[in-house]
Amino acid sequence: MSSTTKIAIVTGAGSGVGRAVALTLLQDGYSVVLAGRREHALQETALKAGDAASRTLVVPTDVSDAAAVRALFKKTGQTFGHLDLLFNNAGINVPATPLEDLQVEDWKRVVDINLTGPFLCIQEAFRQMKSQTPMGGRIINNGSISAQVPRPNSAAYTASKHAVAGLTKSTALEGRKYNIACGQVDIGNALTPMAAKMQTGMLQANGDFQPEPTMDVQCVADAVLAMARLPLEANILFLTVMATNMPFVGRG
Repeated sequence: MSSTTKIAIVTGAGSGVGRAVALTLLQDGYSVVLAGRREHALQETALKAGDAASRTLVVPTDVSDAAAVRALFKKTGQTFGHLDLLFNNAGINVPATPLEDLQVEDWKRVVDINLTGPFLCIQEAFRQMKSQTPMGGRIINNGSISAQVPRPNSAAYTASKHAVAGLTKSTALEGRKYNIACGQVDIGNALTPMAAKMQTGMLQANGDFQPEPTMDVQCVADAVLAMARLPLEANILFLTVMATNMPFVGRG
């Protein structure tokens, strides 16, 4: 592997936004470490890369498990020797549930994956990026527009994504001394298997169910690539990419 090749880790790379971003980075010349819980889905992402599959490394990883995250970054370092980009994308949700009925186990599961997972990955990215030569790198967190405004019956997901926004700011601040830039992409209604239900009907704040406009997930991948292409002296701290006509601006 050429020492000039840029190296990225993408979590949640087996489907949806993570898969689209991983494939787009590969098309841009990156070597990409594909991380996620389902090895077969990661292998499918690699196959979709065509000739660029030779620049992928599949590492099954549960980001809520500190030991698994350490192993992910250790294998990345052993294989490629450095790390330029971490896309913290892995995330889960639970079925829409009124706050008072939300099970504690479901709350903890969402927080473990959506918040503790990015934290653990950021810790390991810092350790790698500050020790490599040249020092530095970029971290991009998937925040979701739920980091800004909640949907009904989404307390766990919304709280976890609001917390990611705070983590992004802390990471951006603490990364300065190591030449580590950190930003966040807040995504609204990208058409992935998880978001397909938006086209048939979503609960609105007034109690109605209405279909919502969606956008091609490639729009998200292109936005992340634009963030990644910046020199480390510049940073997009927060970027919102959303379906133009979705009920977000003016919601309430």
